[in-house]
Amino acid sequence: MPHSATARLAAAYFLILSAVLAQPPVNGLASGPASGPLPLVGPLSVVSRDGLAPVFTRARQLYQETDYQGSLALLSSAHLPDAAALQLMGQNYYLLGEYKKASDTLEGAMALQPASSECAMWLGRAFGRRAETSNPLTAPGLASKARQWLEKAVAWNPANHEAIGDLFDYYLQAPGFLGGGESKAEALAARVAQRDAAEGHYFQALLSDKHQQYEEAEKHLRAAVASTNAAVRQVGHLLDLAKFLARRGRTNESESTFEQATRLSPGDPQVLFVRAQTYVQQNRNLSQARGLLEQYLKSPLHPNDPSREQAQALLKKIQG
Repeated sequence: MPHSATARLAAAYFLILSAVLAQPPVNGLASGPASGPLPLVGPLSVVSRDGLAPVFTRARQLYQETDYQGSLALLSSAHLPDAAALQLMGQNYYLLGEYKKASDTLEGAMALQPASSECAMWLGRAFGRRAETSNPLTAPGLASKARQWLEKAVAWNPANHEAIGDLFDYYLQAPGFLGGGESKAEALAARVAQRDAAEGHYFQALLSDKHQQYEEAEKHLRAAVASTNAAVRQVGHLLDLAKFLARRGRTNESESTFEQATRLSPGDPQVLFVRAQTYVQQNRNLSQARGLLEQYLKSPLHPNDPSREQAQALLKKIQG
């Protein structure tokens, strides 16, 4: 479960705190790329009306293929009166960048499926993005709504790893008057460590990095890699380590770690994107970055991958 390209919101929408408080964003580790949130797809219920089930199935397939406009058009024309359909519409709006429509639609879905952890998580994300894109007067209230929904998502399903990651990011970045705080982040990290050693180490790495305790951060990142045998998750932790090493100026070690991730998952779009993004951010290996991005754009993508627009934006930076 690569953090760098999927698992969390990347603390991106919490950049609104910088605008509200005139504080610089945290340097060093982040739980995802600065390009924005890269959410995973949660389980969706089956449409209750048997005759409309094929419509929903097709809409969900289009969503999985990142054809959000097509999925939304199909759902809108069918007028499916179902919580799952409304939630899928909300997710489509979210990934199209229409955050107000996303939160409104997801609130409608939530009314039909109280205590849905998955829907609450998406609501938290939608309000977070609205906070990021709003003015300083409305941003704090929207950010607080994001936190409240994320807290509900975790309370309703303590195994919702995506919601836990998003909430951890919020606690780590937000000040106390918005419901954040490092003590809350540390408590959540301790809870996670009891269930998932690798994720616990990752959270501890973020905490250490925030305090510029880089040796500790690296130790935890390496422990996260060693603590999981699942290839997909190991790739994610390797990408986190590779980015960290690159930021610390340890280019050769970073390259070796990227190569290790590539061997574990050849052609993985997330590996392609994160490696290219690192090169572009550091203005090195730009020819290789271009090739990686071109390969990425030809790959079949899913909602938990960076968008094609993000890859194209990186290509524009290379081309100057």
